[in-house]
Amino acid sequence: MNLASNKPRVIKDFDKLEESIQQQIKLEYPEGFDESLIYFTNKEGKRVSALPFETDEKYYLVRMTIEEAQQMIEDDDDYDDDGKLREEIKEEYEEKHHDQGEDDDADDY
Repeated sequence: MNLASNKPRVIKDFDKLEESIQQQIKLEYPEGFDESLIYFTNKEGKRVSALPFETDEKYYLVRMTIEEAQQMIEDDDDYDDDGKLREEIKEEYEEKHHDQGEDDDADDY
């Protein structure tokens, strides 16, 4: 992800994102969110954590703590007991979002 991007930055809670964005985030992070969180200082001067996610149009910072990230995966039926995105869900989301380019960046890490 290019942090120097000129794309609009959106800071939101995961549950307030559109379902299609949530699904794309799950495809981007099929093994959970907690190890991909970044930390920054917000406009109030507080250190916060968020999950970065970039689309063609926007750069998202999805607010969550490590504990929230772990709980979200534990509570989400799209993930198995090991915290991995279920294969059938992954295939469904990939088919649904295949034209949105999320697979193009999969090997850039």
